[in-house]
Amino acid sequence: MNSKQNDNYDVIIIGGGITGAGTARDCALRGLKVLLVEKFDFTNGATGRNHGLLHSGARYAVTDPESATECIKENMVLRRIAKHCIEETDGLFITLPEDDINYQKTFVEACTRAGISANIISPEEALRLDSSVNPDLLGAVRVPDASVDPFHLTTANVLDARQHGADVLTYHEVVAILTSNGRVEGVRLRNNHTGEEIEKHAALVINAAGIWGHDIAKMADIKINMFPAKGTLLVFGHRVNKMVINRCRKPANADILVPDDAVCVIGTTSDRVPYDTVDNLKITSEEVDTLIREGEKLAPSLATTRILRAYAGVRPLVAADNDPTGRSISRGIVCLDHEKRDGLAGMITITGGKMMTYRLMAEQATDLACKKLGIDKACETATTPLPGTAGKDPDNPHHTYSTAHKAAKGRQGNRVKEIDERTEDDRALICECEEVSVGEAKYAIEELHVHDLLNLRRRTRVGMGTCQGELCACRAAGVMCENGVKVDKAMTDLTKFINERWKGMRPVAWGSTLDEAQLTTIIYQGLCGLGI
Repeated sequence: MNSKQNDNYDVIIIGGGITGAGTARDCALRGLKVLLVEKFDFTNGATGRNHGLLHSGARYAVTDPESATECIKENMVLRRIAKHCIEETDGLFITLPEDDINYQKTFVEACTRAGISANIISPEEALRLDSSVNPDLLGAVRVPDASVDPFHLTTANVLDARQHGADVLTYHEVVAILTSNGRVEGVRLRNNHTGEEIEKHAALVINAAGIWGHDIAKMADIKINMFPAKGTLLVFGHRVNKMVINRCRKPANADILVPDDAVCVIGTTSDRVPYDTVDNLKITSEEVDTLIREGEKLAPSLATTRILRAYAGVRPLVAADNDPTGRSISRGIVCLDHEKRDGLAGMITITGGKMMTYRLMAEQATDLACKKLGIDKACETATTPLPGTAGKDPDNPHHTYSTAHKAAKGRQGNRVKEIDERTEDDRALICECEEVSVGEAKYAIEELHVHDLLNLRRRTRVGMGTCQGELCACRAAGVMCENGVKVDKAMTDLTKFINERWKGMRPVAWGSTLDEAQLTTIIYQGLCGLGI
């Protein structure tokens, strides 16, 4: 991504999730010399393991009004600056026979106080808007929820940071915080591909590593009381709902169904887990059963819809009590000035919050960084469109475009004009499920920091569709080889990619999902000779 790297920066940002990417963008837009470092790939943590909801804030209006207010404000901002990453679905909060209908009034009043549009509609109107809703509902409230693609939102922030001079290093893990005389002066990084270690120096280090921020702080002899709250979700094989469907009750397990591209996602559970498990989360049969049982109450058709996979992430909450689930802990933003808090100059931690409020988190962290560095420049990220949203629509109204072009435009926005579609080969599909063309894959490899098939999946959705990589992974590996990846590495990547897909299928491996997994095994183990 960057051919040359500096050794000295104004700011080093640790963490390639949405918060780190957003902070790198904000710092770069204000003229700071920035380095963003990530130990693996972008969106490797909680950013790539959520349900893709553009919160209206309604979900937290009763229990966490501060977070609700932050969510609705940022909801409106993201609709302006990142519209190519968002699908305008709207949302419903439904009351079922087992729920308290009186809660609806409390809910609407709380939404109104937070500035969230919440309109009570009849059950008949709710069913007209979305026929997948449980027909037994007693009431419904319409709110401005939507769905958002966290992978492309993060990529757009990284691209804009780069365009404004930021350097980026992925697969570089922080192994030490460099300190001297009570001040952080930089970081020591290990290249996770080669094992080589290097040092980078900066006037300020911003810890935006999510739940791993706990370990980063420990390297500087600082304690942050992080609360690792695991959430498990299920992806269904096709999209049954048009709108986001929520239960109108206090937040609980499996009370939200989000339409996401061609699929839908039910979530989430919430359980405290030990720190030593956050890199290797296990999904239990009890969690799957809960998600299925409660999900069918939202949309009964889920009972006969194939489950593609299960996955889990860890919320980076800062503990304030002994709640075993973490649901009562605020989702509010936590910005820590370690000079004031711990007597250690040159370090800031930005954590808590939600993907929804990443831009505001970045603004707060960057405001504090600028104050410490003597920079007087206002934040511009709330008004400056991200790459993909910025600029004019490149499509010619007199030309008929392929479905792959339209799908790529949905992912890349107006950056689709940078994808080469001149030849028949470039227009050919790698992935039929997600309609990813060879041209889009080549664009991602060349421009979006793609080193392997896992990176390619996060940039283009290759392998995320119904077949879970069964038919497209081998083609994608071939395109990687054509664009400079050695055959041995491509084969290794292919094995890892298929095994990673199986990891998510295993907890739901019955019926048609198991049939699909067995066919994938025959193709890649039997025909291709891979060790899967």
